[in-house]
Amino acid sequence: MRAKRLRRLVVLATLALLPAARLAAQGGAPVARDTAAHGAHDMAWTRETFVLSEVLEHDAAAGNRPVLFDIVGWTGGASRRLWFKLDGAVPTVGQGAHGEVQLLYGQMISPWWDAQIGVRSDVARSGNRSISRTGAVLGLQGLAPGWFEVEPSLFVTSRGRVSLNLTASYDLFLTQRLVLQPRLESSAALQDDLEFGVGRGLSESSFGLRARYEVRREFAPYAGIVWERPYGRTARLVRDGGGEVGETRLVMGLRLWY
Repeated sequence: MRAKRLRRLVVLATLALLPAARLAAQGGAPVARDTAAHGAHDMAWTRETFVLSEVLEHDAAAGNRPVLFDIVGWTGGASRRLWFKLDGAVPTVGQGAHGEVQLLYGQMISPWWDAQIGVRSDVARSGNRSISRTGAVLGLQGLAPGWFEVEPSLFVTSRGRVSLNLTASYDLFLTQRLVLQPRLESSAALQDDLEFGVGRGLSESSFGLRARYEVRREFAPYAGIVWERPYGRTARLVRDGGGEVGETRLVMGLRLWY
């Protein structure tokens, strides 16, 4: 109960501080942003390329000491872009790698939003066993009011299984170089996918707080804390497999873009 109350207090305190901290950091001037979707939607019609490692971190406390990554990039012009997204974890000790790859076509539907459609493939490996699933993905990526970076998506596998995913983050500028980023990731499934340990309903969520120092806009080391928890049928599958329901991770990493 204490852990739950602490998490709630951290979330509420972060949200309460957003407006004041942004004004203090900006000093009345807009802060330069490097969001994946619209950092370069300046209506120029030349071809550009952008790559951002939003998450590139090491969890030294976990048993297999994984390196976790969340990389997004695009190439194209102001209104039409080809996107790729990589998300997953690679162990540095033992086995248990998993990853998600997306290749998408994006169309600008407003100055702040892209609609995306394409293909997604998930792969997981444990020991000598490897599983995969592939399907179509439809999503949006952009900036909600208040400068929240939001990325909802719908995934339909080749077997007809449907899942929903949401990623939301916010850059809270404490100073011009020190940035606190709350980041929420959540997923839900309409059907069970037992191979991947996913039960129907709300599957899992992850909330992280990462503080980074921007040596340059393109290079920022960070440290943070991440809370993860499965729910409902997914949590039951985790228990049946001998795993722990819910964990807290301390992470260190780099945020890079070019």
